[in-house]
Amino acid sequence: MHNLLLENIAENVHLTAEEQETIKKYFIPRRLKKRQFLLQEGDICDRITFVSKGTLVSFSIDEKGNEHAISFAFEGYWVGDWVSLYGHEPSRLTIEALEACELLQIRAENQELLFTKVPAYERFIRIHHQNTCMALQRRLEGSLGLCADEKYDRMIKQSPVLAEKLPLGLIASYLGVSKETLSRIRRQKFAYS
Repeated sequence: MHNLLLENIAENVHLTAEEQETIKKYFIPRRLKKRQFLLQEGDICDRITFVSKGTLVSFSIDEKGNEHAISFAFEGYWVGDWVSLYGHEPSRLTIEALEACELLQIRAENQELLFTKVPAYERFIRIHHQNTCMALQRRLEGSLGLCADEKYDRMIKQSPVLAEKLPLGLIASYLGVSKETLSRIRRQKFAYS
């Protein structure tokens, strides 16, 4: 389970064998069943989670009770509520397993310890957060001023795995369109291909 984590980190920084063993000691395995919550709205996020297997969705619920998919975490992804984690405030997100998941988690205070013991890991987290910020900005830019067809086309181009792995309702929520609108768009796309 730790091998995928170490491979993910090694994509950006070099780790010695000793550093790898130190990292493994801080990341605790956890399993979730399908539909089980990793985090619920109102809780404080106190762990960073790496997905070794499975898929999770982060969503918020508006005043009318509608769910809005914010992001997805697949195998090899990191997930958490960064605002809650770093701001020490109640989460506005819920994170739920869409299928059985195998996870590795590190508590926030242990991550701080790991930063001092393995400086390369701290560099990795900085790079990861930079990439996350870029992805969030692209997602925000992609949701502004685009019609539903353009949002769908952009999603398929940037993240084809979403269309392959996720049910229609979640994709619609992620794009901010109705399920009916997304069905129409997909029918039109398949009719012309």
